Amino acid sequence: MPGSSFGHSFRITTFGESHGGAVGVVVDGVTPGLEISSEEIQLQLDRRKPGQSFITTPRSEPDTVSILSGIFEGKATGTPMMLILYNSDAEPSAYNAIRDLFRPGHADYTYLRKYGIRDWRGSGRASGRETSGRVAAGAVARKLLQRRGVSVLAYTVKAGGIACQQFDASVIEHNPLRACDPLAAQQMLEYITRLKEDNDSVGGIVECRINGLEAGLGEPVFDKLDAEIAHAMLSVGSVKGIEFGAGFKVADMTGSQHNDQMGSAGFLTNNAGGIIGGISTGEEIVFRVAVKPTSSIAKPQRTVSVSGEETVISTEGRHDACICPRIVPVVEAMACLVLEDHYKRQAALLA
Repeated sequence: MPGSSFGHSFRITTFGESHGGAVGVVVDGVTPGLEISSEEIQLQLDRRKPGQSFITTPRSEPDTVSILSGIFEGKATGTPMMLILYNSDAEPSAYNAIRDLFRPGHADYTYLRKYGIRDWRGSGRASGRETSGRVAAGAVARKLLQRRGVSVLAYTVKAGGIACQQFDASVIEHNPLRACDPLAAQQMLEYITRLKEDNDSVGGIVECRINGLEAGLGEPVFDKLDAEIAHAMLSVGSVKGIEFGAGFKVADMTGSQHNDQMGSAGFLTNNAGGIIGGISTGEEIVFRVAVKPTSSIAKPQRTVSVSGEETVISTEGRHDACICPRIVPVVEAMACLVLEDHYKRQAALLA
């Protein structure tokens, strides 16, 4: 599957299916000598793994990472690093009753049309479980970025129509929504709980802030930094849209309102979200992604079978009522992968 690789100078290839033997990633381009441990990678994987709260899937996967290559005596060798997570709580039999039905919102229909064959066990390759490999690789990229003084922070700013009214970074990892506003987080949780009891799900918006990035990163014209970040985010199955800085509000602004004017100390505003002309400005990079409601819901919906017969389907099983909190570490990981890739590409340009 050629589309399973991402990046240029820092490149990853993910593998595995939701209810197969394992999922994981091969990371190429890791700087030799980088000190990285499985515990550091595990820290990020634990933020993504299932079973964290009432609103996430109760599937019991420890997501314990094993480093099979690319590390010697605690340091990266510069050769491909293989990270694998063995599936321990797969239940493919849970899908037997609907194996021949197309689940609304899922990639069942499109995968069958593309490949002529479909892994019906919990979405197979199209499952959100594929993102565990991305998070593992992102942990490696994050370690490299930390040495450069770069920080990446994502959080939920909206879920179920309820928006955060304040930003408090200290509360993000201490509420089930990973929201930046504790009051809004509680309101979100109450609403999502009611939806889950009604066999439904909800979407939201995740925001990401990147600080400490130097100016000059990005490869115009087709590999602009914002274009590559957009590519990374839209490759995540649940993400349906992205905006930078002022976002879609720019459509209602004048040029004098939107332009980030400059003074002797730098930019006076940051409506561009830290990227102009596809190149980083050195200001904080800010973007937001729209996350769709989880497709797997037990509420009856109309569909057809693989033979074209109309029917009604209820997708029972272990599913997230809102995917936002588990998307947060995925968004951070993909941002880290893009940034480290561009740092390496910039270094090659100036070598």
